[in-house]
Amino acid sequence: MTARSVNEETTLVNQAPQLSNNGRTDVVQWDNYSLVLNGQRIFLYSGEFHTWRLPVPSLWPDILQKVKAAGLNGISVYTHWGLNNPSPGVIDFEDYRGLQPLFEAAKEAGIWIVLRPGPYINAETTAGGIAHWVTSQVAGMLRTNASDYTASWQDYIHGIINETANYQITEGGPVIDNEYTQYGFAGAAGYFADLEADYHNSSVVVPLTYNDPGEGRNFVNGTGAVDIYGLDAYPQAFDCSHPEVWNPVVTNWHDYHENTNPSQPWYFPEFQGGAFDAWGPTAPGYEACRVLTGANFENVFYHTLWASNAKLLSFYMVYGGTSWGALPFHGVYTSYDYGSSIAENRTLTDKYTELKRQGLFLRSSPEFYKTDWLGNTSTSAVTVSNPAAFAVHLRNPDTGAGFYIARQTNSTSTATISFQLDVQTSAGSLTIPRTVPNITLSGRQSKVIVTDYTFGSSSKVLYSTASVMYAGVIGGRDVLLLYGDSDQEHEAVITFTGTPLLKASSSEVAFDCQNDKETTISFLSGINDLITVYDSSTQLILYADTTTAGTFWAPVIPGSTGDFPNYWQFGTNTSVLVGGPYLVRNATIEGRTLALQGDLETGVRLTVIAPPGLDEITWNGVPVFADVQAATSLSSVGGFVAQLETKQAMTGISVPALTNWKYANSLPEIQAGFSDANWTLANHTTTNIPFPPYYGDGRILYGCDYEYCENIVLWRGHFNATGNEKSVNLSINGGEAFAASVWLNDQFLNTSYGNSTNNANILEETDDKFYFPSGSLLPNQDNVITIVQVRLRHGPTDNMGLNETGDTPDASKSPRGVRGFQLDSGNFSEWRVQGKIGGYTNYPDRLRGVFNEGGLFGERQGWHLPGYDTSSWASRDLSQGLSNATAGVGFFVTTFNLSIPTGYDVPISFNFDNSTQPYRVYFYVNGWMMGKRVANLGPQIKFPVQEGILNYNGTNTVAVALWAMEDTAVSPTLELAIDGVYEGGVGAVVANNPQYSPAGRY
Repeated sequence: MTARSVNEETTLVNQAPQLSNNGRTDVVQWDNYSLVLNGQRIFLYSGEFHTWRLPVPSLWPDILQKVKAAGLNGISVYTHWGLNNPSPGVIDFEDYRGLQPLFEAAKEAGIWIVLRPGPYINAETTAGGIAHWVTSQVAGMLRTNASDYTASWQDYIHGIINETANYQITEGGPVIDNEYTQYGFAGAAGYFADLEADYHNSSVVVPLTYNDPGEGRNFVNGTGAVDIYGLDAYPQAFDCSHPEVWNPVVTNWHDYHENTNPSQPWYFPEFQGGAFDAWGPTAPGYEACRVLTGANFENVFYHTLWASNAKLLSFYMVYGGTSWGALPFHGVYTSYDYGSSIAENRTLTDKYTELKRQGLFLRSSPEFYKTDWLGNTSTSAVTVSNPAAFAVHLRNPDTGAGFYIARQTNSTSTATISFQLDVQTSAGSLTIPRTVPNITLSGRQSKVIVTDYTFGSSSKVLYSTASVMYAGVIGGRDVLLLYGDSDQEHEAVITFTGTPLLKASSSEVAFDCQNDKETTISFLSGINDLITVYDSSTQLILYADTTTAGTFWAPVIPGSTGDFPNYWQFGTNTSVLVGGPYLVRNATIEGRTLALQGDLETGVRLTVIAPPGLDEITWNGVPVFADVQAATSLSSVGGFVAQLETKQAMTGISVPALTNWKYANSLPEIQAGFSDANWTLANHTTTNIPFPPYYGDGRILYGCDYEYCENIVLWRGHFNATGNEKSVNLSINGGEAFAASVWLNDQFLNTSYGNSTNNANILEETDDKFYFPSGSLLPNQDNVITIVQVRLRHGPTDNMGLNETGDTPDASKSPRGVRGFQLDSGNFSEWRVQGKIGGYTNYPDRLRGVFNEGGLFGERQGWHLPGYDTSSWASRDLSQGLSNATAGVGFFVTTFNLSIPTGYDVPISFNFDNSTQPYRVYFYVNGWMMGKRVANLGPQIKFPVQEGILNYNGTNTVAVALWAMEDTAVSPTLELAIDGVYEGGVGAVVANNPQYSPAGRY
C-alpha cells in the first residue's frame, strides 16, 4: 500500500513542472525525476528476462510472479532477431518465440515491459542476436545504415511492431518503452534514424530509449537521438574466479547525468545483476558469480544507484535461463544462470531475498520517486562523525521526506564501522542516533536512513536508522515493518496515533517519550524474530531482524475495474503482509476469505497481517487453522498465525536411473561407399564475410555461406591421390572452445582444439598439419580414383556460435569453417559441406527452430527426436563409450518415465561425470538440444531441464551424441537429479515436444 492514494499521487504529479513526452503520446511522460505513466510518477524497478532462454511459455508466469513478489514492477526483454526471422522473408512469433503470450502474462501479473528488440542485442548470444543469414548475405557493414543491412532488418522490426502495437500501455497493455543498443560506429547515427523512422511511421507511440555501453553521451542529441538516454554499467566486472575481490563503487554517476541529460530521468537500462562465466577447467561456475554479485553487492551497489538519483533501473539478469542449442556466442557455455537472483532452475537465492527487501521498500515509498540530490559528505552537504562513513542526501521537494543513503567510504572494506549522522528534519537539525550509541555498517553494507517519512495514509517517521521493509495501509490502519541486523542497534522516532492495544515488552526494545508527539524507539542487538512494536486502532508497527524480514512478502490484492487491475498504483493500492512461506505468488480477497497462493519448501510458521473481519484464510485452496493465542500477541486485529505443513507426497518424489541405452554409429561419412551426392557443393569463390581465407585455391569454405551456421558442420574434400601425399594443412575457425576432428578415409588423423581457459589463452582458430598414416592413402588406380576422390574429409567441425560485434560491427560475420586447406602435393578436386538438414531455409523442425540441430548423421536422421524407433540398435551403456575405443561419433538413446504429482514444482537436472576426458556431448531431451558437455575443458557438468521440455507425467526421451575426439576410450556417465521439491508451483505447465517424422530428413 502506498503512502498516498492513486488520486492524491496524480495530484502531486500535476503540481510538478512541465512534463516532457515524445509528441506521440502523453500516457508516458517524464521529467528530470522519473517516468510518469497515466499521470502517476513511478520508480521503474526492473530485471532482465529473455523468454527464449526459457522455451516453455507456460513457465513464463512463474518468472513474472517471482519478479512481482520481489517488489519489482517491470521486466526488460531482449527479443532475438535470429529466432524471429530465421531466414529471409520468414517471420515467426510462434510458441517460445512469441510476444503476445508474454504480454498477456505480464498484464495478469501486473508487470510493465521495456521491450528491447535490437536488432543487435549482444546478450552473450550468437552474433549478438543478428540473424545468421544476415551475416553472410549482407555485404554492407552490420549495424550501420548500409542499404542492404537496412533492408535486412525491415521484416523483423515490422514484425515486432505488429506484435507489440496493441499491447502498449496506451492500449491497456504492459509495454511502456522500446529500447535498442548501439555503439558509435560510422553510419550508426543514420542507422538509428532509420530505425526510429520505422517506429515513428507505425502505431508504436511509446518512447524510444538507448543503452550506452559506456559514458559516451551517445545519441543524447543530434541525428539518431532517442527520447530517453540510459547508461549501461557492470562495475563489478566478470572475474568470478575471485568472487570476494570487489571493485569500488562508481562515484561520478550523478555528475555524469547532470552533465549529459539533466532534463531526463536517470536511467540504467542494464545494471549488473550477475556475471557470465567462461569456458575452461579453471572457470569457477555460476555459484561463484552469484557470490561476486551477491546480496551484499546488491545492497551496496544498488543503493549507490539510488544515491545517484536514478529512478529507472533494470538488473541484467534477474533470471538468466539456458542458452540451449546454438544460442550461445562462443565465449560462454550452455548455462546462462548468470549468478542471477533467480537461478537457472528457477529457484530463489539469497540475492533474491535482498532484491525483495529493496523492492518492497521502493513500492512502499512513493516519496522516493521524486527527490532532489542535495549533496554528500565530500561536498559538506552531509556531516558524519567518522570519515570512514559516506552518505548522500536526497529529499522530496514536495513533502520534505529525506533519504540519507550511507555506505563505507571504502566500499570494498570488510571492516565494521560506526558513526553518527547529522540530519535535517521537520524538528530541526539532529545528530542521530540519540539513544543508542551509533549507526553501524558492517563490511560491504549500505543503509537508507529516512527522515520525515510518511507511511500509510498519514503516519510519520521523524527518522529511522532501521531500514524500512514495508509501509502501507492494511484494513484502515497504517502499517510499518522495520528491520535491521540482529548484531546491531537501531533507532526510530515515530509519532504514535490511535488507542494503544499492544506494545513491545521485550528487553531488546526500549521507548522514550520525550513529548506528547513523538516516541523514540531503541532496538537493541539480539533481536532474531518479528516483534510487534506498537499496535493501536490506527497503526501497526513491526520490527524484525534482517533475516526474518526477508521471509516476508507483501502480495498485491488485485483491483476489480479498469485496464490495469493487477498493477500497483494503477489498479490497486491494497496489499497484505505474509511471513514464512518460500514464495507467495498471489493473494485475493473474495468476500470474507483471503486466498493465498504460493510455494512451500518445508513446513513453516505462517504470519499474516490482513484486514480485520476475514473469516477464513486459505493456502493454495486449503483452509488454514489459526493459532489464536499467537495471533492475538501479533496484532489486536487482522493478525493471523498458523502452521503450514507440507504434504507427505513431497517426500516420495524421485527420478529413475538412466539405463537401457541403445547405440548406433553416427559417423558413416568416414566409411567406404558413403555418398555425399546430396550434400552442398562448396564451390563459392566470393563471400560477404570480410575475413579472407589464409590459403587454398580460392574456394570459400565458410559454413554460413552455405546456410550452415549452427552447431556441428561436416566437410568432405576430395582429391585424386598419387600415393606420394604425406599431409594436409588445415586452418579451422570455430570460435572459443571449438574442436575439429580429421580423418583420411577411415583413418583418424587428429583433433584440432580451440581453447579458452577462464577467458584467457583464447584460441578461436587453429592452423595444423595433419600427417597421413602409412597405408591410409588409396593411390590412383583404374577403378579406385573415385574412391580416392571421396576419401579425405575433416569433420565434424564444432561451431561454437558467431562473435558479438564488440568494437567492430562486422565481427559477427565470423568465418566459421575452413580458412585454409592445402595438400603437401596435389590439389582438392571438390569440397562438399553438410550442416543441419535444410540449412536456415528448409530445416524441418519448425517448432524447436533454427538453432536446435546440427549436421551429425544422427541429427539429420532425427535420432534425437521422441518416437524414433531404436529397437534394432545395439544395447550399449553410455559409460562404455564408443565401440573399439576409437575417435568418432555415436548416438545413445534411452527413455524414462516420470510421475511427478501435480501441485509441485520439482526442478530437475541432468548431471554428467566431473572428469576431464577428450569427449564432447550434444545432449537432447525430448528433441531439444539442452546442452553441450565439453569434457576436455569444462566447467559445466550440470544441465537443468525445465518441466515442459520434460514430461513430468509420462515418457521422456534423452539422446546423447557422443563425440570421442581421440583414439582412446571415453566413459561418460549421466544421471538425473532433483534440485528441490516445492509444494505449489505455477501450475498448468504445457509440454510441446513434436515427435519424430521422416519428412524432410535424409
